Amino acid sequence: MIMQRKQSSRRRFLQTTVSSSFLAGLGVSAFVAETTGTTNATETTNVTETKTEISKSGEIKFQLGLASYTTRRFDRTQTLEMCRRAGLKNICLKDFHLKLTSTDEECALAVQECRQTGINLYGGGVIYMKKTEDVENAFRYAKACGMTTIVGVPDPSVLPIVEKHVQATGIYVAIHNHGPGDKVYPTPESIIEKIKTLDKRIGLCVDVGHTARIGVDVTETFRKYKDRLFDCHIKDETEATPKGKTCICGRGVLDIPNYLIVLKEIGYDRIVSFEYEADEKDPLPGLMESVGYVRGILRML
Repeated sequence: MIMQRKQSSRRRFLQTTVSSSFLAGLGVSAFVAETTGTTNATETTNVTETKTEISKSGEIKFQLGLASYTTRRFDRTQTLEMCRRAGLKNICLKDFHLKLTSTDEECALAVQECRQTGINLYGGGVIYMKKTEDVENAFRYAKACGMTTIVGVPDPSVLPIVEKHVQATGIYVAIHNHGPGDKVYPTPESIIEKIKTLDKRIGLCVDVGHTARIGVDVTETFRKYKDRLFDCHIKDETEATPKGKTCICGRGVLDIPNYLIVLKEIGYDRIVSFEYEADEKDPLPGLMESVGYVRGILRML
């Protein structure tokens, strides 16, 4: 009970004081918590590092990025510009922005465009893999782009094939849970049950919204599965039930400050990507407010 009161008090403190950092977080580099230290699997990115007081202190190891499902109504060039304007240095491209059927040459052009915009193309997804050919193509695509991570939903029947490709390429696979209505991977635990005996580079992309909507404790999930946590989708929800809808971070009911505290505590050192699913025709204002909110919290930690 005392611990609960302390966590609640800390959450209220962060939420009431974050406003002082919020506006600065929207555009001032001093509030950027991420670096561009993540590199492509086959060659080093030429993106300029942007370090801050937080990253220099070594207290927060993770970086911020964009899951490009956020900008599904826009092309790749527009998506990269929105990512840049939000001050995000890492991106996971959905096939809206780089088709899974892209040739190796087309993948190379996409990587070049990302670099020219100052953004690291660290992953692709969500990528669905239902048969052997899907797995083989997903890894070809990821390798051609120099991606370190596939955020995917492989059918359980192809997991042994996924494992072979992970072992051959060194590319991580982060399986995404989709919450209520998902009959295969509704929760992070349902994923772990299917992969626990497989290569340790097959793990989780925890979507905090879907996880909360199905009634699972996000922070306990982070702690319990920290060794298999390879990606994270950050968002807020109107309610922590199956009826919940994505909203601007800080305007919903999710305990985002505590999520970030726990990610720091467990030493999570990969990407926290914004997946802002609302306002699909005009996502940038809500995305930028969400990024500013998260940066403000990080500044307080």
